[in-house]
Amino acid sequence: MANQNAKGFKRLVNACFFSVAGFKATWQHEEAFRQEVALFVVTTPLAIWLGHTNIEKVLLIGSVVLVLLVELLNSAVEAVVDRVGFEHHELSGRAKDIGSAAVMLSLIWAGVVWSWILL
Repeated sequence: MANQNAKGFKRLVNACFFSVAGFKATWQHEEAFRQEVALFVVTTPLAIWLGHTNIEKVLLIGSVVLVLLVELLNSAVEAVVDRVGFEHHELSGRAKDIGSAAVMLSLIWAGVVWSWILL
């Protein structure tokens, strides 16, 4: 792990490396993230083509980016819960369920945005 006490530009460079490592880990270990990236790859050109204004295009693309952001956070929660232990615990299950609910809500919101703008 890089020096976490770095300052200035070195801290920014370290943060970029940590972020890339996070993307790689999520891509490698989370099927849902790979599916949502595929959704993003398909919907981004559609949003550019179907959106009439720049605001519509940003909302269409942004709603899918929101799904990716929530999935990253959910994956982080799941990794921490699994790190603590694999035995069944009510709070561990609740944390994972809440993260899953957040992903579902972001997917529903993306559907609402796409429906509202395109219909």
